[in-house]
Amino acid sequence: MASNSSVTHQGAPVLPGAPVSPAGRAGLGWGLLGVLAFSFTVVLTRVAVVGLSPLFIGAGRAVVAALLAAVALRLTRQRRPTRAQLVRLGVVAAGIVLGFPLLTSYALRTVPAAHGAVVIAVLPAATALAAVLRTGERPGRRFWGFAAAGAVAAVGFATTGPSGFGDVRGSDLLLVGAVVAAAVGYAEGGLLARELGAWQTVSWALVVALPVVLALSAVSAAAEPPHASAGQWLAFGYLAVVSMYLGFFAWYRGLAIGPMARVSQVQLVQPVLTIAWALLFLREPLSWSVVVGALVVVGCAALTVRNRSGQNQNQNRNPEENR
Repeated sequence: MASNSSVTHQGAPVLPGAPVSPAGRAGLGWGLLGVLAFSFTVVLTRVAVVGLSPLFIGAGRAVVAALLAAVALRLTRQRRPTRAQLVRLGVVAAGIVLGFPLLTSYALRTVPAAHGAVVIAVLPAATALAAVLRTGERPGRRFWGFAAAGAVAAVGFATTGPSGFGDVRGSDLLLVGAVVAAAVGYAEGGLLARELGAWQTVSWALVVALPVVLALSAVSAAAEPPHASAGQWLAFGYLAVVSMYLGFFAWYRGLAIGPMARVSQVQLVQPVLTIAWALLFLREPLSWSVVVGALVVVGCAALTVRNRSGQNQNQNRNPEENR
C-alpha cells in the first residue's frame, strides 16, 4: 500500500519578512506553476462555450479527469477513504468538481473572460473565510474587515454594468455561486489533504463525482450533440486534463513543500494573468473598470489572506498570548 507522502505538514512558523529557503523557493515555484495552469481556465472556458454546451463542458471535463484519477489511484494502490472521509469528499466534489466548473461555464456564455476573472478574484479571500468558519479559528477584526471590503468590491464591480450601478446580471450571480462553491471545496479539501494526501484528495473527489458527471454528460450530449472546432476541442481538453486535474498536482505540491501561508498567496496573481490572457488571446478590450476592479478586489483578497496568515503565525509563536 503506497504511503501518502504528499500530506501537508506544518513546520516552524515563517515570519513575513524572513528570507526564503531553497525548499521555500521550490514551494513557491510549484505553487506558481499551478497558478499558471489555472490562469487559463476562464479564458479557455470562454473559447469552449462557443461550440460546446456549458453542461457538457462542466460535466464532461470532470469525466475525463475522473478517469485519469481512477487510473492514478489504481496504479499507486492508494488506500480507500473511510466512510466519514467519503462524506467529506462529497463536499469537495460538490464544490470543485461540480459547482465551480458548471457555474462558470454557464456564466461565461454571456460575460467576457476579464469580467469573470475580476469577480473570481475574491476566491482567495473567500477560501480563507471558509477555512476560518470550518476550523473555528478566531482571526482579528482586520481579517473580517478586509474580507467584507473584498466582497463589497466584487459585488460593486459585478453590479456596475452597462445600465449603471445596480445592473445585476444572472451571469454575475452564477460567478458568485462559483466562488462560494470553490471556497467550500478548497477549505474542506485542504483539511482532507492532511489525512489522504494532496493529489489523492482531488483524485478521490473526482472518482466520487464520476457517476453524477457521467450522467450529466450523457444527458447533455443527447440533448445537444457537441459540434465544435478543433480549437474548441483543444480548449476542452486543457480544461479536462490540466485545469481539472494536473494543475492540482503542482498546486498541492507547492503547498506541501510550503510554507503554506506564503505559497497560498501566489494565487493572488491568477486574476492578473487571466486578464492578460484575455487581452492577448481573445482580444478583449481592457477597460478602466476592469483595471480598477481587479486592483481593488485583488488588494482586499491579499490583505485578507495576509491577516489570516499573520494571525496563525502569532498563535504559533506565543500561544499564551492568544488564550
